[in-house]
Amino acid sequence: MQSHPNVRAVQDSLDTAQARDGSGAPATVRLLPDAVHTAAAAAEALGVDVGAIANSLVFDADGAPLLVLTSGAHRVDTAGLATRLTVTRLRRATPHFVKEHTGQVIGGVAPVGHPQPLRTLVDTALDKYDEIWAAGGVPQAVFPTTYAELLRVTGGVPTDVA
Repeated sequence: MQSHPNVRAVQDSLDTAQARDGSGAPATVRLLPDAVHTAAAAAEALGVDVGAIANSLVFDADGAPLLVLTSGAHRVDTAGLATRLTVTRLRRATPHFVKEHTGQVIGGVAPVGHPQPLRTLVDTALDKYDEIWAAGGVPQAVFPTTYAELLRVTGGVPTDVA
């Protein structure tokens, strides 16, 4: 699985950005024994608080992709976010839309490793964790990082998304 093209793309993006984990070591994609399609499943597999999981949610914002990296501890307030972004319609993207814009499937969408950079918002709630975990391109892959690193490597904007 480490040789899966999505995992390689994510690791290449992390390496290029010289991304770090919570200890300052290079961020490395890790493979879990089983797929973790939800924040709760990822948290359980990793032995961390569900809030330390950075869910990668792709939205269709008036036809353009919007990546929202949100804490696994809560949901995105789509109506409030649409108003703040002055978007007419903000809705969860279809699996086809997600794959088209990220090259990855729902349940494994990483913050990086996409064919083109995506407009990205990073949930400010993730800032309270010394280390956070994000998907690594497939449902079995994850990588550790920090809030500051997530902002830096994605070019994301800190946002209260709940």
